[in-house]
Amino acid sequence: MYRWGLIALAVAQCMAADASKLPGGTWASIQTLPDMSGVWEMTFGRGGFAPPQQPSLTPKYAAMLKAFQDGPPQESPMANCVPPGMPGVMGQPYPIEILFTPGMVTVIAEAFMQVRHVYTDGRDHPDDPDLTFNGHSIGHWDGDTLVVDSVGFTKDTPLGMNMGTRHSEKMHIVERFHLKDPKTLEITTAIDDPEALAKPYTRTITYARHSDWTLAEYICQQNNRNSADANGKAGINLKH
Repeated sequence: MYRWGLIALAVAQCMAADASKLPGGTWASIQTLPDMSGVWEMTFGRGGFAPPQQPSLTPKYAAMLKAFQDGPPQESPMANCVPPGMPGVMGQPYPIEILFTPGMVTVIAEAFMQVRHVYTDGRDHPDDPDLTFNGHSIGHWDGDTLVVDSVGFTKDTPLGMNMGTRHSEKMHIVERFHLKDPKTLEITTAIDDPEALAKPYTRTITYARHSDWTLAEYICQQNNRNSADANGKAGINLKH
């Protein structure tokens, strides 16, 4: 056990040494990168809620969407405080905060108080990642653009904001974070899923910087009057 601990420590030290040579690998290096840190809110003009086009689904997943649309109205699991996961969490009408530390970029979404860790220390995705709401993310710099590659998503989340549009475990997301100017951030998201999508799907959302903002606490269940039962049927509680 002691021997394996020493081996793990040696491997970690080697990774740390290599990571320090990568962009953003040290505090000094972070100062040379485009300043995307701070609080941002999605703009409601260009970008905003509606993506430029709807994803093109494979016949199997198009049939799943039609069955959802033809069935009884169903409330989103978000009514029961289940977070939307990726990519939906990045398109919520709540601000996000971006933090830089050596070897990592952290994205905090006020909605559902979700946290995304983007590892920029040169590591690869695990061979068999745990399937989670926000996936496993690794990043690198392409000039002045942060490229974030994410895999390993649970199928319990929608492909977008529409709960009837699902994805498979093979969904792969690549985001490109780019500053148009010091107060404007663009994130272009490319989604590929060979089982669910007939072709890759891309959308761009624009965010405005708010230097004087801080994220608020988001407790979904506090005074939550919306609900969805086990079958997705919507409900509301008007009692005080």
